[in-house]
Amino acid sequence: METKSNFWQRIGIQDWFLTDETKGSNEKVPQLTPETIYSFIVDKFRESIKELSFADRVVFYHEFIITFNAEDYRAFIDNKQGIFGLIVQETVKKFYEILKEYRQAGKTVEPSGSKWVFRLVSHPDYSRGDKGFIGKLLPDNNQKSENLRVTFIPRQTGIAQTFDINNDILKGFTYYSEGYMEIPYEAQLEYVDGETVPASNQAVIARLETIIPDKQFSGKKIEFLIKTEDTIVSGNEDERDDANIFKIASEWANSPHLHIRYNKADGNFYLASFGELTTLNEVLVQRSEINSPQWVPLPLNSRMLLNGIIGLNLFKS
Repeated sequence: METKSNFWQRIGIQDWFLTDETKGSNEKVPQLTPETIYSFIVDKFRESIKELSFADRVVFYHEFIITFNAEDYRAFIDNKQGIFGLIVQETVKKFYEILKEYRQAGKTVEPSGSKWVFRLVSHPDYSRGDKGFIGKLLPDNNQKSENLRVTFIPRQTGIAQTFDINNDILKGFTYYSEGYMEIPYEAQLEYVDGETVPASNQAVIARLETIIPDKQFSGKKIEFLIKTEDTIVSGNEDERDDANIFKIASEWANSPHLHIRYNKADGNFYLASFGELTTLNEVLVQRSEINSPQWVPLPLNSRMLLNGIIGLNLFKS
């Protein structure tokens, strides 16, 4: 009769962490604490930045799967109802503190996803006291990555080991509804309980960001906060000074070039182009007449290119 392989045999580290089962069997297994989980996630977030970042671009995980033994998990949840949500709040606050330091140092801090996702899960092959971490760049996206980065710390050794696993291995994990939390990513790197509350009296709906190629700007990033339902993106020839007009000081932007509209009914953005050439996420946008705009959906985190020169990005506020 064929013996069914366990999780550790399938990923090829069965012999790495196993020790004499009689050794330390009488040792008391340390209980999970909020500080243990909080510190573990923050440490893995820092490690992800070191492993994934390149040039001046800061890259980091957006989904964090923290794995425990089933008994450890249940004991933690049963004895500390509601604490997971508080841990996640403090964790995201810490994430933003770390990212702010990179941004203040001149690094490019842009998300690869629009939200943070946290999951507490268990696996039947984990022993009491074991804990593991799985990180993902894009939470719940439709793109299937071949491998995931996994860190496992067995209680027997206390030594962390990081390796790649295939997505199919995740089928053996048990997910719980009370161990799941999702928080929108805030571009200002500020955690706000509930919906985003802007600093000004007028709510910020979204944010436009561009880098002007002209020499006098030396590639500096310029931001424009969208606070009205209608926003006009125009060039330096536009003489208007309305609050809803984003003037790009470059001859490469037409005056006007874009009309961006926010629809409260469905919560989505739409785009009409009046410029000579506009692409949206590498797809050509048909040019409209100013008095007869032709609207196309404009998803958040979109990249627009004006006349093949000026890059313009739309982010959540």
